[in-house]
Amino acid sequence: MKIISNIIIPLIVLGIIFYGFKKKVNVYDTFLEGAKEGLVMIFKLAPAIVAMVFAINIFIRSNVIYFVLGFLSDFFEKINVPLEILPMAFVRPISGTASLAILANILQTAGPDSFVGLLASTLQGCTDTTIYVLALYFGSVKITKTRYALPVGLCADLVGIIASFIVVKWLFL
Repeated sequence: MKIISNIIIPLIVLGIIFYGFKKKVNVYDTFLEGAKEGLVMIFKLAPAIVAMVFAINIFIRSNVIYFVLGFLSDFFEKINVPLEILPMAFVRPISGTASLAILANILQTAGPDSFVGLLASTLQGCTDTTIYVLALYFGSVKITKTRYALPVGLCADLVGIIASFIVVKWLFL
């Protein structure tokens, strides 16, 4: 299996080169054109990425999450939702890196086979970084009116969060 995984990419590249020669396409010039387009796209995306990373860092370092969780902790305790998972549930739509850091902390403290560890892992897979994706993709093509994209994306994240709680409780309790 390791031999196959080591040779698959070179075989794909050789296949593309062979196909280009067969179709009488100048493969090298086409490759250089694609590389130039890729660099231009990187320069177009860079401001949106820098702005989003800056905003995420301000939000996370300001501890707004813990302030909000202080008000909601009684409610979540009544419905038997572990409080350790709440920061991850709130941060996940904003930043994948921050939610991975919270996941790593949960797995280190509670363990991967604990209810909280299973819940955090499932939540990581059931949700997406909606705000980051919208800022990156819409910002890169200069779309300013996102219309329903943000509400629908956040609603999908909420459904993913609820589904992860239901699935983990159903399968592991």
